[in-house]
Amino acid sequence: MRLRLGKNVLTLSETVVSAFSWEIMSHRRLFLATLSVLLLAASGVAANNTLTRRSAIGGDQRLVSPGDIFQLGLFPLANGTKWYLGIWFTVSPAAVIWVANRDRPLNASSSGTVTLSGAGDLVLLDAASNNETVWSSNSSAAAPSAVAQLDDNGNLVLADAAGAVLWQSFDHPTNTYVSEMRIGKDVGTGAEWSLSSWRHAYDPSASDFRYVMDTRGSPELHIWRKGRKTYRTGPWNGLRFSGIPEMATYKGMFEFQFTDTADEVSYMYHACDGSPPSRVVLHESGVIKRMVWDSAALRWRSFWSGPRDECDRYGVCGAFGVCNEVDAVVCSCVWGFLPRSPVEWGMRNASGGCARSTPLQCGGGAGDEDGFHALRGVKLPETHGSSVDAGASLEECGRRCLANCSCTAYAASDIRGGGGGSGCILWFGELVDTRFIDGGQDLFVRLAKSDLDTATASTEPVKTKKFVAVITILIIGFGLLLLWLGFLIWKKVWRRKEGESPWCVSEGQSETATCSIAHVM
Repeated sequence: MRLRLGKNVLTLSETVVSAFSWEIMSHRRLFLATLSVLLLAASGVAANNTLTRRSAIGGDQRLVSPGDIFQLGLFPLANGTKWYLGIWFTVSPAAVIWVANRDRPLNASSSGTVTLSGAGDLVLLDAASNNETVWSSNSSAAAPSAVAQLDDNGNLVLADAAGAVLWQSFDHPTNTYVSEMRIGKDVGTGAEWSLSSWRHAYDPSASDFRYVMDTRGSPELHIWRKGRKTYRTGPWNGLRFSGIPEMATYKGMFEFQFTDTADEVSYMYHACDGSPPSRVVLHESGVIKRMVWDSAALRWRSFWSGPRDECDRYGVCGAFGVCNEVDAVVCSCVWGFLPRSPVEWGMRNASGGCARSTPLQCGGGAGDEDGFHALRGVKLPETHGSSVDAGASLEECGRRCLANCSCTAYAASDIRGGGGGSGCILWFGELVDTRFIDGGQDLFVRLAKSDLDTATASTEPVKTKKFVAVITILIIGFGLLLLWLGFLIWKKVWRRKEGESPWCVSEGQSETATCSIAHVM
């Protein structure tokens, strides 16, 4: 059965759809695409995981990784009218992790064939157009004896007879990265390993959203849309990206690797032995999601997504603003700063940011030195205007900042050692995209001495009042408890004495008592 299967898929899907509820019918396009891939997976011929010049696959044939974790073949989208060469999870054929001809699909009537060219390139041919090459790996070196192999990590590798890698799909990601796949940049060649979202659930062509590694300052991952930044993870701090505290909860499931050398800046994760299938997808909506397969429910679970809330939206509070999702008004200025435009802030538009209330006294006389205000538990601001020294201590970092009149803040670059951390990030210029977050880091913002004195005067009385209030409440509560206990004891003694009162005597066998009026009076 070759590409003509598309017609059968449409016939079967119409029968199935008519039996389902109106909710399934409203998602007919997505259902058809998923059903088509499932049918292909069920009927395909799985010879092995290797393709040579003497073999080819087409129609419902496919390559299967040694452990049957991933499969490669042709799959239909858009009601079976367009066909693509891709790689997907065996347990979830609709979870496609890579597409070769994402911008140039085959037509439903076409007959696609995947083979190796005479020069050793992996190619997709369209028999309906005289075997025109629809897609090619375009490997740099010719290797007539090359072979293509699908590995258990989902990587399609083209190698020569000696095993040297000529081309691999992991170097050309689409909208998904999986375990052992890099996201980053080759510093020497300028090559990037980045994600670009699908245009739609039934159209895998590259859309407007991109997920890339920014290597200016301390490296971090950004989402861009048409040249505009929409989200950032925060810089790598030795354990995780500072804006993704969820990464600390993945122990036993994933291990993270961050490379920052003169040749390469990249990030990848490794799935631990026995962990379920997982993937990180840049959705067509511009949200990056970590998905993990739930084998009991036979569905993907979302472990994390970003942006997750209003405070994750890039620059929402402007320069020197800080965002707190739990506040009624999420944006505020860092201590020592005031809104640049109170009118705009009053209209809940804080993108203009904040301005310093008192100029820095760089080089001032004794007693007028600048200092630092600690902003606790935050995602560190964007690091474009920063410098990083992994070998410096945090104390040395503060001294360096004070010695440079352009320095506006500092923080630890590595928190693996505990305590306040080590290493040094110095910011020069505006602090942008800072937010409070669980498990966040400490950021030390430079202020004029007068603002520091005000900060101390405003915070210490608050702490003292809170302490006095707590002590007062405890004393009052303890006093009330003693009064209550005393009342219970007195009541019990009074009742006992009342039964033995000499003023009241029992009359015969009656249960009533007659008391002397004289004594009562």
